Amino acid sequence: MAFDLDMIKGVYARMQERVEAARKIGGRPLTLAEKILYSHLWEGTPTQVYERGKSYVDFAPDRVAMQDATAQMALLQFMQAGRPQVAVPSTVHCDHLIQAEVGAAQDLKNAVDKNKEVYDFLSSVSNKYGLGFWRAGAGIIHQVVLENYAFPGGMMIGTDSHTPNAGGLGMIAIGVGGADASDVMSGLAWELKMPRLIGVKLTGKLSGWTAAKDVILWVAGQLTVKGGTGYVVEYFGDGAESISATGKATICNMGAEIGATTSIFAYDARSAAYLRATERADIADAADAVKEYLRSDEEVYADPATYFDQLIELDLSTLEPHVNGPFTPDLAWPLSKFATAVRENGWPEVLSVGLIGSCTNSSYEDVSRAASLAQQAVDKKLTVSSEYTITPGSELVRYTVERDGYLDTFAQIGGVVLANACGPCIGQWARHGAEKGEKNSIITSFNRNFSKRADGNPNTHSFVASPEIVTALAIAGRLTFDPRTDKLVNSEGIEVMLDEPSGLEQPIRGYAVEDAGYQAPAEDPSQVQVLVSPTSDRLQLLEPFAEWEGTDLKGLKLLIKAKGKCTTDHISMAGPWLKYRGHLDNISNNMLIGAVNYYNEKTNTIKNQLTNQYAEVPAVQRDYKAHGIGTIVVGDENYGEGSSREHAAMEPRFLGVRAILTKSFARIHETNLKKQGMLALTFANTADYDKIQEDDSIDIVGLETFAEGQPLTIVLHHADGTNEEFPVNHTYNEQQIEWFKAGSALNIIRKSVAAA
Repeated sequence: MAFDLDMIKGVYARMQERVEAARKIGGRPLTLAEKILYSHLWEGTPTQVYERGKSYVDFAPDRVAMQDATAQMALLQFMQAGRPQVAVPSTVHCDHLIQAEVGAAQDLKNAVDKNKEVYDFLSSVSNKYGLGFWRAGAGIIHQVVLENYAFPGGMMIGTDSHTPNAGGLGMIAIGVGGADASDVMSGLAWELKMPRLIGVKLTGKLSGWTAAKDVILWVAGQLTVKGGTGYVVEYFGDGAESISATGKATICNMGAEIGATTSIFAYDARSAAYLRATERADIADAADAVKEYLRSDEEVYADPATYFDQLIELDLSTLEPHVNGPFTPDLAWPLSKFATAVRENGWPEVLSVGLIGSCTNSSYEDVSRAASLAQQAVDKKLTVSSEYTITPGSELVRYTVERDGYLDTFAQIGGVVLANACGPCIGQWARHGAEKGEKNSIITSFNRNFSKRADGNPNTHSFVASPEIVTALAIAGRLTFDPRTDKLVNSEGIEVMLDEPSGLEQPIRGYAVEDAGYQAPAEDPSQVQVLVSPTSDRLQLLEPFAEWEGTDLKGLKLLIKAKGKCTTDHISMAGPWLKYRGHLDNISNNMLIGAVNYYNEKTNTIKNQLTNQYAEVPAVQRDYKAHGIGTIVVGDENYGEGSSREHAAMEPRFLGVRAILTKSFARIHETNLKKQGMLALTFANTADYDKIQEDDSIDIVGLETFAEGQPLTIVLHHADGTNEEFPVNHTYNEQQIEWFKAGSALNIIRKSVAAA
């Protein structure tokens, strides 16, 4: 029996009418993405055509999902809204706060002890307000959602950038900040600019060493980390139908690395098979009844270039295994060229660690294919030459693969099984020796490989590949190994080769689990108390941000001019800082400590204009705040790329930063800034970035007539007494301008609830 079956049937019941109305109004066939978007309009049945890339649209998502690190702030905000229960089905998943160090059992025990206060808070809030709660050890949010909540044709938002994982089952699933989640849980509309569409036509079929992961590694190389910004990526074609549901999810998951709003596959036989395998035959039956609405119209498939804003074609039969990296997930290398790249670039050839699993590649199919290589190693008298770890995606997967003997196979070659959690993928990895800063290489089946993300060491060269390639390279112990052509010497001195991996899409004996880790909300929430200690260093109740003062912003100091890549990891690091995700004051001590200062090429060292001394970024900003001085942060391209974490927006807001001015923004981060009452501005001419000097005092002019589509003006007051000014753009609409004026979107919600 599926969760929320009545809600799902309701979506299908109204889908036909809404899709037909959208077709009629637009006068043309529709893509799958459009069918789902138009059937989830807040207004109900469509009455107008929304322009892709320009129109802001209010949507009504079917559900909300949150992981434990982001859920803390999202739920603290929701509590401020004054609602008695969540308005849509919502869940919390405890997966981010478990640190990988020894192995699954001990690491989970340590996490439960260390994070008891946070887990108790999330559990009690879930009980109080009607959310489903998945305990620590239950699994990674995206795998658990795929197994339990994702359904074809649905719309979900999640407080994690890899929420699009659910697109593998035909769901529009979009990563958002906690403020967006709070809005939807409060019963309000969710706003999104109508996305453009990229079509990816897949033909042929994967074979041999090539896996679904290689599809998205190749696509990332084509589109780069910002090429998908503002787009839904829709995969279709015979090749798409040949990929398993979990393989599709892998592709959609890592679509976050190209900046895509989300990615999606149509409902097909493999989707139905996965639903039935995970005991959701009732959803498969319901989807079968409306399957024509769970795929693009046939005219779209016949002439895709007419209906998509951009079209990419890939013959899976010609696709090579890929390795992407280092330091960015879009540096794509076909395996046949990777060894040469390693040598020519001087990357460390010896492989220190191979890591498989994570939310991207932890399905039964992934594990079984990697285990087939591990079994070969046993049979051919090989062991792993590198450290090798396995992270199951959920307790359902872990229990099943243990039953089927795969975990024992990994153990025989020296593999270490970690807890069902994010672990090393997000920097929750107590990697011994990383503090030495030594130059080394690791390879993972994760999704991101930014500098310092995995272990805090800027000299760790992190590469991304499929679980099969990661396993093969870990057995070989070197990056330059190509399992398709190269031989290995076993313990008896005999040369052997690895055969192609093999695996199972679903377990032959079905999935099994003793305790999936789910806690249903309390039947009587009136008896539940949510307590936050005023002396806690992990949790802190929120205070509303101040309203805009009604004037232009003058005399702002330049806090930092960030150079190059500045992701949300640079703005608000994870790793050891995850423990403060529910305490805004404490976590603000990591604000922008990873950003590179343009003027000295250093991190966490900026000039304090009040003292003319260099100091750490948070300390300088706190000094400005203490003196009542606002500041501005200047950034480069795609500022805020990466995780959906809204702390990267809330910390600057809390400490008194008034505006972020960049060459361009990543979508989620720009929205997060707007929600928190910040000014998110872009250079009208990117060359103006070079005009900003370290000692500048800066004015933002035009706010008193702040209006949609009207640029603002930046006035620079240089230390030598000269002035310069230039226009800056923004994407605020009327509603978002009201968020700015009110101090935050949440301030408006609170007022509306109080007035009701």
